Amino acid sequence: MRLPEIDRGDTITNRLLIGFISMVSGMRLPDAARVAFYHKEFFSTPMGSWTHAAMRGPSPWSVAERELMAAMVAKWNASAFCIGAHGAVAAKTMKRPSVDAVLADFRSAPISPALKATLAFLEIMTLRPMELSAEHAAAALRSGVTEYALQDAIAVATVFNIIARYADALDFAMPSAEEFDRAATMLLKRGYAA
Repeated sequence: MRLPEIDRGDTITNRLLIGFISMVSGMRLPDAARVAFYHKEFFSTPMGSWTHAAMRGPSPWSVAERELMAAMVAKWNASAFCIGAHGAVAAKTMKRPSVDAVLADFRSAPISPALKATLAFLEIMTLRPMELSAEHAAAALRSGVTEYALQDAIAVATVFNIIARYADALDFAMPSAEEFDRAATMLLKRGYAA
């Protein structure tokens, strides 16, 4: 359900700011950014802080690896917007064919065994959470993933299980590939904090 307040802004200040940012960037401000202006104190500021910590805070995972995790969680949730957005960010720091290979089939993609094992864990966590067990965590740890790295991956997946669902619930508009690319540049530079 598309909310007009998110599309245009819920206050006159936010309307002006959304319009200004869209004008300066030369593109429509993506809905993910527009949501950040909607009831900031209730949702966007805390969610932005949590997302920024998971995606840009200290971690054994690179930014590209965390963006790949986000894109895969989006794929498992069938969220085209989030697949496009986070695939574009990952492609800014690694080769696009590698990103596409992971999105097509992470098990055969040219990524580390630790990342494959972590994605296998996150897949169960996302698609079949009631089946997730200590053995799944142990399998990831046996691949060389540390407890800290697995906890970070769980944080990424948790955040993007929420974000993918609200992106679809709010019917985010699909940017073009060029707009995703431009937005990815901004996300790499600014991060996720509101």
